Amino acid sequence: MSVRHALLALLSEGPKYGLQLREEFEARTGEVWPLNVGQVYTTLQRLERDGLVESDDAAEDGPQKGFRITAGGEQELASWLRTPPDLSSPPRDELVIKVLVALRLPGVDVHDIVQAHRRYLVELMQQWTRIKQDAADHDLGLPLAVDAELFRLDSVIRWLDAADGYLNRAATWPPAAAPAASSLPKLRRRAGVRR
Repeated sequence: MSVRHALLALLSEGPKYGLQLREEFEARTGEVWPLNVGQVYTTLQRLERDGLVESDDAAEDGPQKGFRITAGGEQELASWLRTPPDLSSPPRDELVIKVLVALRLPGVDVHDIVQAHRRYLVELMQQWTRIKQDAADHDLGLPLAVDAELFRLDSVIRWLDAADGYLNRAATWPPAAAPAASSLPKLRRRAGVRR
């Protein structure tokens, strides 16, 4: 999540104070991602250093120091809004790593691990669904944020189901040699995936 760009977006509406930016960030994102006020001020200092925002010169650092976006900040914001995120390489996902590592551990029932995580994710989806149902009708940010999380959790559950299917089929496979390590980088290059 780009707090930097979210703050630029909020400042594009007009000058604001740091505490005001934190409150508006949380309200606009459906209060799903709490933001530490220290993170707001650190980000504002970096934005100011980079010439993307300006602050009130007369005011001292603190809750009453106002910030406004610069022309450079407006350009940076416009570019960020229109540039798709780089999704060409998969992120390091702890659950994926956990399952892949567990495959090689003797005495570990990977099926049980997959099912334990699946149950947990289904419970999380149920909690998010209740939050969405309880949300005020006029707040568009919360249902959008919750739907994004529900879709993400659903995709993780589908991956776990696919992994479980592989595990079940692998139990009937004859033992095979592991692929040569040198073939993996070639596959990544052909797929256009960068490291």
